[in-house]
Amino acid sequence: MARRFLILHGIENRRPPEHWHRWLAERLRNQGEQVIYPQLPQPDAPRFADWDELLSAELEMLGDGERIVVCHSLGCTLWLRAAPQPAVDRVLLVAPPSRRMVVRLAPSFAARRVDPAAAVAAAGHTTFVCSDSDPYNPEGEAPGLAEAMSARVHVVPGGGHLSSDDGYGPWPALEAWCLDPTSATF
Repeated sequence: MARRFLILHGIENRRPPEHWHRWLAERLRNQGEQVIYPQLPQPDAPRFADWDELLSAELEMLGDGERIVVCHSLGCTLWLRAAPQPAVDRVLLVAPPSRRMVVRLAPSFAARRVDPAAAVAAAGHTTFVCSDSDPYNPEGEAPGLAEAMSARVHVVPGGGHLSSDDGYGPWPALEAWCLDPTSATF
């Protein structure tokens, strides 16, 4: 059966060509992979209900076979708070913002707390990639959440928000994780 990917971007993102999301979607498609990379509604003023509705619809379209979700920033918050079912095989959460930042930038997302048990049930395997210098997570919450979920965590020293502004356009390690999660070193 086919392997399928869903890529979820973050706040204020309109899928720019220089961002690793776009690069990853193109690289995977060029290798014959099936990739869904939707524009989430109202990225400058996101509402949880709208993003959650789109997430549910996109997950239905992933069909059977291996289902892999790659999230960045507020896309991570969406995944963690929605904890959708049925579960996907793998999820990669890149640069999840802190709760304080979510309250400030996307208050409707903050109305729901992360339930680590539900988030664990939403994916067969969860991996976090975060930075020790993320301005959207100055509290450094990601490793603690990963530990609460018994998930793998990779901390990128000095990586900022792991976005194109921080030099993350082409990102071969991310592509490697998508194709074989045991081979990636971030």
